[in-house]
Amino acid sequence: MNSLKLKDAFWMTTPGVVSIPPFLFEAILYAPIDDTNSTAKIGNGNIFFTLYKKEPAMWDSLTLANADKEKLQYLRENAVLKAHEKAKEETEAKKITKQEHKKYALEATMKLEEAERKRIEDLKEKERQKVSKELELWKNQQKDGDKYKSIQKKGELHQEIEPLKERKSEKMNKTRILNEGTSKTRLKSTKGHGSCSIFSQNLKEEQLPAPRAAATIKVNFTPRVFPTALRESRVAEEEEWLHKQAEARRIINSDLSELEDLKEEEKNPDWLKDKGNKMFAMGDYLGAVNAYNLAVRLNNKLPLLYLNRAACHLKLRNLHKAVEDSSKALELLTPPVPDNEKARVKAHVRRGTAFCQLELYTEGLQDYEAALKIDPRNENIEKDAEKIRHLIQGTMQSS
Repeated sequence: MNSLKLKDAFWMTTPGVVSIPPFLFEAILYAPIDDTNSTAKIGNGNIFFTLYKKEPAMWDSLTLANADKEKLQYLRENAVLKAHEKAKEETEAKKITKQEHKKYALEATMKLEEAERKRIEDLKEKERQKVSKELELWKNQQKDGDKYKSIQKKGELHQEIEPLKERKSEKMNKTRILNEGTSKTRLKSTKGHGSCSIFSQNLKEEQLPAPRAAATIKVNFTPRVFPTALRESRVAEEEEWLHKQAEARRIINSDLSELEDLKEEEKNPDWLKDKGNKMFAMGDYLGAVNAYNLAVRLNNKLPLLYLNRAACHLKLRNLHKAVEDSSKALELLTPPVPDNEKARVKAHVRRGTAFCQLELYTEGLQDYEAALKIDPRNENIEKDAEKIRHLIQGTMQSS
């Protein structure tokens, strides 16, 4: 580019000569310059040009002299065209650089995600190994317990056999003594005392069995599961609830065809529930959800599985799932009897908490009030219900 343009700026060529905007200064240089390295600095009403020649050579003058209008027009248009091409190239270069930066950032993000995924997989593998060790330890303990029971049974059997042997030996001794006495009696009877002597009567008395020892028979009556007064009895509802519980336990050992690769203890929903409770206490909510999921697949009639899984979903902010599990638990906790009061209170509170976190305060208040009807003396539930009422009033006033 061999044309310099400056507009809307103070500049000074020689002391005492100053141009003021909107005038335009234009200089057609004698030869092309390196416009990449050349600079122009403005300050304190002055402008300083630092120009580098494109090719080392001596110039006859700074500007091109004796140029007609057509040549000047051609140089001007050529300079503008080159400036546009250069700007376009710089834009393309910036675009390519930006794309490369995006690509690099995407690769870096993918590497970080891969590292995080690997870290999570390693944690899962460690947890799986830990659980496997615990299961193996539990199996060994069960085997040791079975061995100890068998040894104990053998010892008890030996203790029972010893008195029998002693009784048998005593009986044999008595029989031997009686036989000896009988033989002596027979010898004496040959001497003229007769066949009916006093020894025969003694022999008969000794052959009679000893009277049985007195003993007391203890009778234990099976207590009722729901000890209530007869006038307040809800026998029909209680029997229906107990029937449901028995049916739920019966399903434990059925429908396991697709879970044949599980270990024996892993097929027990109660064992899985305890395992999920331990994981929940340790803060491993995802692991606890997995344990409860498997237990529900084994038996979907136990309300505590849904109730505990709802607590895990609350911790994980899976609020809709928490509402669903709490509702399922309440559906299974029927009929309402005194034995399932605590479980029903927990189900209403957890569903109400999920509703409130979803900002459905009216539905949440209904669950808290239902819990208070079951347990009216619970101060914590009463305080939470009062807070929800204030929230509802504040929302109505602001609207």
